[in-house]
Amino acid sequence: MRILGISALYHDSAAALVEDGRIVACAQEERFTRKKHDAAFPEHAIGYCLGEAGIGLSDIDFVVFYDKPFLKFERLLETYISFAPRGFTSFKAAMPIWLKEKLFQKDLLARELKNFAKDFDWVNKLLFAEHHLSHAASAFFPSPFQDAAVLTMDGVGEWTTTSMAMGSGNTLEIHKELHFPHSLGLLYSAFTYYTGFKVNSGEYKLMGLAPYGEPKYTSKILDTLVDLKQDGSFRLDQSYFDYCTGLHMTNDRFAALFGQPVRQADKDPLTQFHMDIAASIQDATEIIVSKLCHGIKKETGAKNLCLAGGVALNCVSNGKILREGIFDNVWIQPAAGDAGGALGAALAGYHLHKGQPRTVTGGGKDAMKGSYLGPVYEQGDIEARLTAAGARFTVLDDDGMIKATAEALAAEKAVGWMQGRMEFGPRALGGRSILGDPRSPSMQKTLNLKVKYRESFRPFAPSVLREDVAEWFELDGDSPYMLLVAPVAERHRRAMTEDENKLFGIDKLNVPRSGIPAVTHVDYSARVQTVHADTNPHYHALISAFKALTGCGVVVNTSFNVRGEPIVCTPEDAFRCFMGSEIEFLVVGNCVLRKEDQDEGLKLDYKNAFELD
Repeated sequence: MRILGISALYHDSAAALVEDGRIVACAQEERFTRKKHDAAFPEHAIGYCLGEAGIGLSDIDFVVFYDKPFLKFERLLETYISFAPRGFTSFKAAMPIWLKEKLFQKDLLARELKNFAKDFDWVNKLLFAEHHLSHAASAFFPSPFQDAAVLTMDGVGEWTTTSMAMGSGNTLEIHKELHFPHSLGLLYSAFTYYTGFKVNSGEYKLMGLAPYGEPKYTSKILDTLVDLKQDGSFRLDQSYFDYCTGLHMTNDRFAALFGQPVRQADKDPLTQFHMDIAASIQDATEIIVSKLCHGIKKETGAKNLCLAGGVALNCVSNGKILREGIFDNVWIQPAAGDAGGALGAALAGYHLHKGQPRTVTGGGKDAMKGSYLGPVYEQGDIEARLTAAGARFTVLDDDGMIKATAEALAAEKAVGWMQGRMEFGPRALGGRSILGDPRSPSMQKTLNLKVKYRESFRPFAPSVLREDVAEWFELDGDSPYMLLVAPVAERHRRAMTEDENKLFGIDKLNVPRSGIPAVTHVDYSARVQTVHADTNPHYHALISAFKALTGCGVVVNTSFNVRGEPIVCTPEDAFRCFMGSEIEFLVVGNCVLRKEDQDEGLKLDYKNAFELD
C-alpha cells in the first residue's frame, strides 16, 4: 500500500511517500524551487517522491493532506467575530485569499493532482488529517518506541496549539489539547517579532541570541503575559498581543510592558536589552515545556516521550528535558515543523485510517534513516552536471576524496560537502553541509560573515563521531538530528579571566571558551549531532580521517546555503553557492573542487542574492 502525504499552502510545503509502512522519500518544495519556506503546492517534491519509488500518481492508494481547511476557516471566522470590530483591516486582507483559494482547497488539490494523473480518483483517494494529529503521527510512528506519550507544540493548526497523545503499536489517540489563541509557538514568535526578526524563520536567531543575555524579564513574562498552571497548561493575556486581529504579533501595551518599542531590523541595532529579552523568553519557554512534560509524566506514567511541532525544534529546551530525566527516553521528529506534517499525514493514513500494522525498528533505531530521505545523484550524473556548469574538478576514489577533504579542514578551509541523499527537515546533517575546523578560534566569525553572510552571533553545531560524543560533551546518547543542546565537557573548557567575565553581549563572542571554540556557545553549550557509520558512512569516515590528522573527532557543521537561501539540493546548486561565497573547497560525490582552480568569470555575488530571512 502506497500513501502520499502533502503539507502545503501555509509555509514549508513538502511531500512524503510511505510504502507498506516504510518511509521511501520526503522532501521540501523550497529545495527544488529555491524559494525559502515555499508555501506553494509541492509539485516538485511530489514528482521527486514518485520518481524515487519509480511509480506514478495512479499507483498511489491514498493522498493525505496534513490539515483540515474548513476547521481552520472556522477558527479564522470565530476569531474575527469574537474580537469585532477590531481586526477589520486584517479580516479584509485575509478573506479574499480564503474565498478564492483556501476555502476550496479540496478542489485546488484535486486540480493539482490531476496534473500528475488526469483520471486520479480524488473523491475516494484524497483524505485530510488534523494538523496536530499529523504532527503526532510524524513523531510516534517512526520512533523507536512501542509505546509513548506524544507532545506536539506549534503556533496553531486548525484550533489546536498544543496536544498530548498516547501511542501504542499502530494506534495513536490525542487525549488533551490547548486551543488558539493560547499558544507557546505564537508567544515565542511574538518575541521574535518584538526583537526585529522575521516570524516563522527568525525564531532560530532568537534562540541563538539568548545566551548573550540574562533572563531579567522571565518573571514579567510568566506573571503578566502567561497564566501558567502546575500541569503546564496555560493561557495568554490577549490584551498584549495583536495576532488575533491585526497584522502584527504584539501591540503598544506589549512594548510598554518591556519599556522599548519593537526593534526595526533595518535601522535599530541589537542591544543588551534585546539579548536579555531573548534570554527571558527562552527561559520562560523552557519552564513551560518542563511543566508540560512533568504534567504528562504524572498523568500517564509513560516511560517514553515523542516530540513534534515547531517548538520541538527548540534544541535548548529539548536538551533540558533530557537532562531533567522526566522520561527514560525522548525522541524528536527531525522535520518537526510543518514540512514533517506531510510524513505524519501519510503515516496517519496508513496506520490509523487503514489500520495497517506497525513494525518498530530494533536496537533502539528509529525509522527515519538518519533523515536522509531526499534526492541523491549518481557519480556520472554529478560529473555531467558540474561540467555543464563550467566547474573544474578532480575525480578521486573514496579514500582519496576523504583524505583531501580532511586535509582541507585541518588547513582551516571552509568546505562545501554534498554527499548522498538530501536531508529532510531544517537541519543539514552531513548530506548538504558546510564544514570547518572546530579548533579554530576565528572559524565561527569567518563562516558567519564571509560564507553564510549572516549575523556574527549565530552559533554553529558540532558533528561528532557517535563513539566520541561523551569525550567531548556532557551527553552519552544518540543525537543524530542536531536537536539536543548539551554542555561541552568540563575537561575541554577554558576558564575565563576576570576581565573576560566582565564582558557583556556580543563582546563575549570572540573569547575562546574551549578546545573547540567554533562550536562552543558563550554559555559553554553546543547543539550536538552524533554521526553514525550505518546511516552516513562517508561523513563518519571524513570525521574519522580528520580525527586521525588532528586528534579531534569533531567538525563544524552548518547548512550548505547562504542567509536567505534554501539548503542546496543539486550539484548545480552546490557549485553556484561555492562560486557565490567564500567557500574554498567543494566536494560533490567524488568530485573535488578548489576555488583557485575555477574560472573567475563564473564568480557570483551571493551576499545580497537572497531576501533576508
